[in-house]
Amino acid sequence: MKFPGKRKSKHYFPVHEKDPLLLHPASVQSKTHVIGIDQTMVDIEARVNKSFLEKYGLLKGHSLVINQDIAEKLHEELISNNMINSEFAGGTIGNTLHNYSLLADNRSILLGIMSKNIEIRSYSYKYLCNTSSRVDLNYLQGVDGPIGRCFALITKDGERTFAINEGCMNQLKPENIPETIFKNASALVITSYLLRGQKDDPLPQATLKAIEFAKDNKIPVVLTLGTRFVIEDNPVWWQNFIKEHISVIAMNEEEAEALTGIKDPLLASDKSLDWADLVLCTSGPAGLYLAGYTEKKARRKTHLPLLPGAIPEFNRFEFSRPMRKSETKTPVKIYSHIAPYMGGPETIKNTNGAGDGALSALLHDMSANSYHKDLVPNSTKHKYKFLTYSSFSQICKYANRVSYEVLAQHSPRLNRGLPEKEDSLEESYWER
Repeated sequence: MKFPGKRKSKHYFPVHEKDPLLLHPASVQSKTHVIGIDQTMVDIEARVNKSFLEKYGLLKGHSLVINQDIAEKLHEELISNNMINSEFAGGTIGNTLHNYSLLADNRSILLGIMSKNIEIRSYSYKYLCNTSSRVDLNYLQGVDGPIGRCFALITKDGERTFAINEGCMNQLKPENIPETIFKNASALVITSYLLRGQKDDPLPQATLKAIEFAKDNKIPVVLTLGTRFVIEDNPVWWQNFIKEHISVIAMNEEEAEALTGIKDPLLASDKSLDWADLVLCTSGPAGLYLAGYTEKKARRKTHLPLLPGAIPEFNRFEFSRPMRKSETKTPVKIYSHIAPYMGGPETIKNTNGAGDGALSALLHDMSANSYHKDLVPNSTKHKYKFLTYSSFSQICKYANRVSYEVLAQHSPRLNRGLPEKEDSLEESYWER
């Protein structure tokens, strides 16, 4: 699927030269893009034992910030004992934008920091080398210092412990958020990590500045919750923050429980609609859920089997398209679910980034909607102010497919787009 980039247009909207809806000449091009703010960092994955974690004061299963001295000693021991499995450009938003640009063949803009002086084989060098050329890095703020490092330390039982050395990654200043880039954007995507840190870090204020610009330009703000440990510290604060600023939430079942206090991912997604317009919730081997709003008159019944759950037959109208609640006259809640694509990979090589992959697919579909609206504004596809081009059901399929691709590789970032035969979500390939 390459949309709004190069694509086979017949798969998306059957328009031709004589179609009365096509008021714009074929040469008209949409310039939509996605904006993201991130803590620029490199992910370093290694296998360790419990004593290693204790040596550096790390709590198993937690995400902790470590200072530069400890980071250097930890990294040196990992190298000397040949314990490192892989090193990849990281950051949840960086991963998401990279995957979005690869899938859509379209521009995205990354806001954050980058070392002014970059040496070959340095962390900054590795970050740049592993980021798609379609991700615009021209707006990064230069700093005299290193970018961040995130050590993913995996014990024998598979539990992941994260040790983060922030470097200068939290030094993005509000004055380095350019308002001009928000004019034609389809979405602003942020993570909960941006709003924590030291009191004198400028990054939280820079994030709020970007949110302000997005809201001024009526651009949906997308929040990925990042980790349950951040959310469970103060779930009420996050609920209020989402209600005031956020349109779309992306989370896994643990983060959903931390936010809502509800273990069932469907009910947690339903509860999250008290604060947001659209919710993407990945649930490991159970697949993923999508919940949101649409206009009652715009509902479309599914042709697929009705699913049981905490909300009986919850997917009855999953062929509907998402809308912001504020832009509906009679809002109704819509839900969809999909089991893991092809039952999941035979071997799961990496779970870090599967949620980011699913989110990149959702962002792609949101951009596709903006693209098509620019090209064919009078199309019946835009009778209502929808958030996405596709239905709840189709977005689930696409997000699920991208997550599968990430799970089947070591890197959280895709190194290629999906096969060309998948240009259409309607092909029988999806029925396998």
